[in-house]
Amino acid sequence: MDHSERTHDHPDHPPFRDQVSPGDVQAIAGLVRATGYFNDEEIAIAAELAAERLEKGPASGYEFLFADEDGRVVGYSCYGLVPCSSVSWDLYWIAVHPGQQGSGLGRRLLRETERRVRESGGLALYAETSGKAQYASTRGFYEKSGYDTAGVFEDFYAPGDAKYTYCRRLDR
Repeated sequence: MDHSERTHDHPDHPPFRDQVSPGDVQAIAGLVRATGYFNDEEIAIAAELAAERLEKGPASGYEFLFADEDGRVVGYSCYGLVPCSSVSWDLYWIAVHPGQQGSGLGRRLLRETERRVRESGGLALYAETSGKAQYASTRGFYEKSGYDTAGVFEDFYAPGDAKYTYCRRLDR
């Protein structure tokens, strides 16, 4: 895949880009913080993955997809091949700025991520999220997007905070 590819998938929306630039590290941190869902440690991890991609390139194992509007990142996904697998991929992050939520941008990012994973030989894309009530909309997003619940791990993140793992088969 050409890593400078810009995808035009809807005439009313800006194209996606998949190159990480130095400014994206802070842009991701700001975007993830703005959602109100993530703590400081999680925000730092989201930014670190972009920094690692900048440092190591494809060897980092992290792929990115960005949606920009008026020169700022308004949505992104980060995904990669699961270590020791040739066909299973993880969706590490997908986030949309609160001002863009409900616009269909999250669904567009997810579908384009799935397309790229499928093009790379992926058969399944996995996503994980919290079982907290705050994340009910996130779980609903995956379920409405055709993801099946692959597992629920009670008290995973903390007592009373389960981990939900979702999977979408890309070969069906």
